[in-house]
Amino acid sequence: MSRNAFAFLTTLLAAFAICLHAHAAEGDDAMLLVAQPKLIDPIYASTVLIVKPLPNGGHARFIINKPTEAHLGEVFPNHEPSKKVADPLFLGGPEDINTVFALVERRGAQKDGTVPFAPGLFLAVKSQDVDHVIESEADHARFLVGLVIWKPGELDMEMERGFWYRMEADPKVFMRKDTTHLWEELMQKGEDKKHST
Repeated sequence: MSRNAFAFLTTLLAAFAICLHAHAAEGDDAMLLVAQPKLIDPIYASTVLIVKPLPNGGHARFIINKPTEAHLGEVFPNHEPSKKVADPLFLGGPEDINTVFALVERRGAQKDGTVPFAPGLFLAVKSQDVDHVIESEADHARFLVGLVIWKPGELDMEMERGFWYRMEADPKVFMRKDTTHLWEELMQKGEDKKHST
C-alpha cells in the first residue's frame, strides 16, 4: 500500500472513530443515493450508492451495484477462506482501487475493528478486520474494491443539480445479492415519487 493510501485510510478510520464517539453507533445518518437518468458519467451513471457523512462535512460513499469479474480468491490467492467466497468483488469507487473493503450485515453492537456505516451494517477497513469478515461472515458481507470521498459541499452541489434521488438507508437493498436490475427499480421509485409531489 502506498504511503498516500495508508495516510488516507488512517484519516478515514479516524473520521469514523469520531462518528462513533458522537453516538452514531447505529449508523443512522447513512443514506441511499440513486443516480437520476440525467447523470451521464462513465462511472456513476446508473449507480446506487451507500453514503455516510464524515465529521469534516464531506461524505464517504460506495457504489453497491457494480459487480466486477474478479473474485477474492484471485486477489488473495494464498488465503484459503478467500477462495471459498463465490460472490464477485464489487467496484466501490475509483479511489484506492487496490484496497478491499467489506460491508457486513450484523445485529447488535460493534464487536471488532469495524465501524457502523448504516443501520445493521458495519464497514471493515483494516486488513485484519476484512480478513476476519472473509473467514467468519462472508455469507453476510459484500466485498468492494475502491471507494469515493466527497469533499465538503460536493454532495449538496450534486443534489442541487438533480443528479441523485435520496432514499432511506435499507440494509436489504445494500446487501442484495443480485443487483442486475437494482438501479432500474430504485430509479423508477424515485421518478414516481417526483411526479406524485
